Amino acid sequence: MGAARVEGNTLLLGEGVRIRFIRTLRLPESGTHALPPGLGEFPLRRVEDHPDTVPPEWRAKGGVMLPVYLREAMWLSFGGSREPAALQVGVGKVCAVSGKRWTGRLERGPQNYVVLPRQPWLDGINSGDGTVRQFVAVPLGLGATVEGQVTGEEVTGGVQLQAFPLGPEALAAWREEQRASLRSGRPGGGGYGAAPGGPPMPMAAPAPGAAPAHPAGRPAPAAAMGLGVGGAMRQEVYEDDREPSAWGDRPAARVFVHLVTPPEWRRITGEDAPPSPVDRAAYTRAGLPWYDYYDETGTDLPAAGPLAGVKPVGDWLGDDHAPWTPPAPGQVLPLGTAPRPGEPVQDGDW
Repeated sequence: MGAARVEGNTLLLGEGVRIRFIRTLRLPESGTHALPPGLGEFPLRRVEDHPDTVPPEWRAKGGVMLPVYLREAMWLSFGGSREPAALQVGVGKVCAVSGKRWTGRLERGPQNYVVLPRQPWLDGINSGDGTVRQFVAVPLGLGATVEGQVTGEEVTGGVQLQAFPLGPEALAAWREEQRASLRSGRPGGGGYGAAPGGPPMPMAAPAPGAAPAHPAGRPAPAAAMGLGVGGAMRQEVYEDDREPSAWGDRPAARVFVHLVTPPEWRRITGEDAPPSPVDRAAYTRAGLPWYDYYDETGTDLPAAGPLAGVKPVGDWLGDDHAPWTPPAPGQVLPLGTAPRPGEPVQDGDW
């Protein structure tokens, strides 16, 4: 298995699978909404670069970490895939696509991965009917995470990612199809046009005061964070149209992503976390855009059974009292498909 790598705030898995973790506006927990905007990237750091301040169990798992506020929403942006890849996305080792427990193997009954570059992003768990339920950060121990609701326990947290390449024969056929397309002057086939890098990312609000650093010494236990769900939005999770045998038997790379509270981020890294997310009502009142994305050539996966009963984080944390101003029709913009090595990340036992 190859190593995951980090370039700035971008995670690289295998040959060209590039993943960014994007801050965004949290949706209301009722109704179905347009795609919220990106508000900048979460900073990404390797666990192994902070051996004296991360908890020992994090060192054993390896991977990367990012800071996230309680009840903050995020989405995963997939870009730069030079060749097709199958990407598994786990939240607390529960598959965000199928709702099954993490197995580390590609499966079709039901499908437990997304196909890149056909899938340009993933904003939440697969809820079927062309929708997902937004990823929202919550602490472990309340039962609010997807992991807690599906498995009955909260022991893992974080996000797990694993990428599989095409097998040798399928990859050779795909490359030949690309060469033939270039010779004929037609757009590339055998797969999908490169997805856009995601909606534009306005600047977020000013930062609150930084949390004080933890006294020097032995690493303190970190506040464990996982992902629950918030509101629903219109987004397809596309069905794979290749034969299962097209994919390689072994993953190209995998990584564990630890979610860190802002005070813990300051203690571990010595850096301030990004500012708290911008107020969503102020964003909408300012006339800034929301988004709609639809690929008529793709087939949406059906709802994942184990994920159907996952309740929003408000059931544990109380009502969301942040004001909500729905975007005007002109604020929802359509999006469509359009035609250097980093530092390796240490993997561990998870």
